[in-house]
Amino acid sequence: MDMTGTERIEAPIGTVWLALNDAEILRQAIPGCETLDKSSDTEMAATVVLRIGPIKARFEGAVELTNLNPPHSYTIQGEGKGGIAGFAKGGADVSLAEDGPDATILSYTVKADVGGKIAQLGGRLIDSTARKLATQFFNNFGEKLRSPALAPES
Repeated sequence: MDMTGTERIEAPIGTVWLALNDAEILRQAIPGCETLDKSSDTEMAATVVLRIGPIKARFEGAVELTNLNPPHSYTIQGEGKGGIAGFAKGGADVSLAEDGPDATILSYTVKADVGGKIAQLGGRLIDSTARKLATQFFNNFGEKLRSPALAPES
């Protein structure tokens, strides 16, 4: 599965960059995320519960940030195992560009692969679920940045 998109976020580029590297903000923004623990500046462990069609699974996995170019871009790669439901692995190239002094354009290119029972559900269901989750993530992420209590300090 491949997916690309752009989102306009109502926050300066430095604030968006900090939030993209803040485990607590990410945990709250990722749909179904139960835990997201940072083990280093570039590595995190996550537990996420997702429902894809009739299958609900808890995925446990690792996430790594590479190709860091603060505050403009990075690559996020991860792999999660969901027991008998299967696995998911992939990555995203994320880039940020200023859109005036108080907004940022976030662009992403995602490549992902799934296996096991989840893969048997069919590409259209998996793609539509992935797009729905991406929309939820960006809505949640933007909301967190608009909340002064949660937004990282620049």
